[in-house]
Formats: sequence, C-alpha cells, structure tokens
Amino acid sequence: MKDRKEAALRRLARIEGQVRGIAGMIGEDRYCLDILHQVMAIRSALSQVEILILQDHADTCVEDAIIANDPREQRRKFQELVKVFERICR
Repeated sequence: MKDRKEAALRRLARIEGQVRGIAGMIGEDRYCLDILHQVMAIRSALSQVEILILQDHADTCVEDAIIANDPREQRRKFQELVKVFERICR
C-alpha cells in the first residue's frame, strides 16, 4: 500500500510537469495535434492513478469491512465501489 502511494505521488508529479509542458506548448502556438497527444497521455496517466487509489481502497477499506463481518458495512463499501465504477465509466 505504501508502494502504491509512492507510485501515485510519482505519477502525479510527472503529470504536473506534463500539464506545465502543455501550457508552454499552447503559449508557443505549437501544433494542435502535438498538444492533443500530450493531453491524451495525461488522461491515461490519471487513469493509472485512479487504479492505484482504487486498489488501495479495496485492500484497506473494503477488506476491513469484509473482516469485520458486518453485512451492513460490507454492503455500504460495495455500493461505494459501484458508484465509483459508474462515474469512471461515464
């Protein structure tokens, strides 16, 4: 889990640099498709961050609910996951 946190932070730092790079590209009137390729790369990188965070949530919060053997809490955590997947799929 600590490894995932570090990986997410590294990815976010890289994404931050990419965003600054895109701002510079726009300011320099660079070719539109080059800029769009960078935007797509950022979107993909953000998806990877989402996956890392979701994995961490499953390994901690969801697992805790399963271990606690509380059906109400288990249902609540499952509903949270469903809602997240619904938003990701939009």
